[in-house]
Amino acid sequence: MDPRSSAQDVHRCDLCDTAIVHSYCDFCHVNLCKPCVVDHISDGYHKHTIVPFHERRSTLIYPKCGTHSNKHCALHCKDCRSFVCSSCMASEQHIGHRFVEVKHEFETKKEIIKKDKIELGNSISPKYEEIAFKLENQLANLDEGYEKLTTEISKQGEEWHREIDIVINKMKTEINEIKLKHESILKKHLNEIKQMQSLIEETLIVLGELEKSTEMITAIEYISKIKTFSKLPPRVNVLLPTFIPKPIDHEHLYNFFGQIIPLCNAMQEHVLSINQPKTSVRELLEKAEPVATIQTGYYILYSVTCLNEEIFWTCGGVSSDIKCFDVKGNLLRTIKTKSEVNLNDIAVDGDGDLLYSDWGTKTVNKVKNEQTEELIRLQVWRPFNLCVTCTGDLLVTMCSDDETQSKVVRYSGSTEKQTIQFDDEGKPLYSGNSLMKYITENRNNDICVADYNAGAVVVVDESGKLRWRYTGHRSTTKNKPFKPQGITTDIQCRILTADSENHCIHILDQDGQFLRYINKCGFKDPVGLCVDNNDNLFVCDYANGNVIKIRYSKNI
Repeated sequence: MDPRSSAQDVHRCDLCDTAIVHSYCDFCHVNLCKPCVVDHISDGYHKHTIVPFHERRSTLIYPKCGTHSNKHCALHCKDCRSFVCSSCMASEQHIGHRFVEVKHEFETKKEIIKKDKIELGNSISPKYEEIAFKLENQLANLDEGYEKLTTEISKQGEEWHREIDIVINKMKTEINEIKLKHESILKKHLNEIKQMQSLIEETLIVLGELEKSTEMITAIEYISKIKTFSKLPPRVNVLLPTFIPKPIDHEHLYNFFGQIIPLCNAMQEHVLSINQPKTSVRELLEKAEPVATIQTGYYILYSVTCLNEEIFWTCGGVSSDIKCFDVKGNLLRTIKTKSEVNLNDIAVDGDGDLLYSDWGTKTVNKVKNEQTEELIRLQVWRPFNLCVTCTGDLLVTMCSDDETQSKVVRYSGSTEKQTIQFDDEGKPLYSGNSLMKYITENRNNDICVADYNAGAVVVVDESGKLRWRYTGHRSTTKNKPFKPQGITTDIQCRILTADSENHCIHILDQDGQFLRYINKCGFKDPVGLCVDNNDNLFVCDYANGNVIKIRYSKNI
């Protein structure tokens, strides 16, 4: 057995390789046993620093002075941003300068390094692992997903072939029926002609006999039938039916066959620090302008969420259906839920799957690959509005069964991670009632809730600490109480909230300062809001069931 190794992996002297370590040279960074300590310092080098092994690497190595080679720098000049020794400090170059101990800066940086290591190891690195794991899963399921798509297209093709065969057979049957009718007409006329031909033949025989007869009476009583026979029957010319094939319009055929919804640009920026992400500034337009109005067919409409720049989902009452439209107004898809008209809100997660909350069953559900799965089931609380965060978590506003409390809960999958309900003084952050509380996450990780009954937008930071409340903006034209409903944020961290009482939308900056109204854009009763990746605003007009797409910021 190697004497330098053991089951417990005991540290050995770096000089003799056999004895158990006792000390450590903090300058040379070598392990030393007792006998070897003497040998190590015998060279007379004055910088050897021998410490007990358990205190190794505890001796601070100060930077060497670049001006005075025999000294080390114990101070840092804040004005020159350079390390200085005691001699440098007394020089004219540093007269009146501010100094700080290098050791203090070292200890401060060590704390930062320690915190960074903990945050990187415990928070950021697992997030990268989670993202990589999800991407690997997506890649692993890619073939299966696309095979399913091609199978669905093939099934649609088979269905079309069956329908086309039915149409062809129906036309062939129709042709056979026409043929029989045609044949019947021709046979009828032929029979009539045959009968006339028989009469003519009989008449010819009689005429032949009369011609040869010498009896006068018979000849005198003969009545000519030439006039009757000379009146020929009409010629029958029944034309064959004609098949007029319609030209194949390949574009319409492609559209009628089905529609492939393009790749969803579900790329989300994962902000794991308090630093606000840098984006190109998009200035607000002096006057917002409506781009499109889409009729959804809902009696009332209260929720909209964007899948990408061209496609969005909607839900409203009184209906348990969730509908998907494109910006041209085409209905692309309808999901019929099992809800008894108790849908509250919808959201789309990072994978493009649809989420919806159900007040009646106290559940939050996910629709994935045409299958609905229960994600969250509450007991004494009922879910309201939903928001998927940049890290993939789900924020849910909810109220208690007795309608006296409200709170925000953060979920990772089906696991509860955080509850936001009270401020630092123990007072409720949100009004306790059964009115919907729309929610969104800003790009700086703030959580924004539109509390209708409280007449306020309530914003807390990522940890749940109250940052500010916005209770409206004084205006001579907006004189009704501020009652916010829908809420969303854009690339610039601006917050947009719907004020249905005053028929407008408020735009705020990330610190709650009022910037501008959006009004007179074709909506009367704005409720649900969402913004796409190009800062186009989608507004639910509650009363008439329309979604209005609005451009409110300048293009870059």
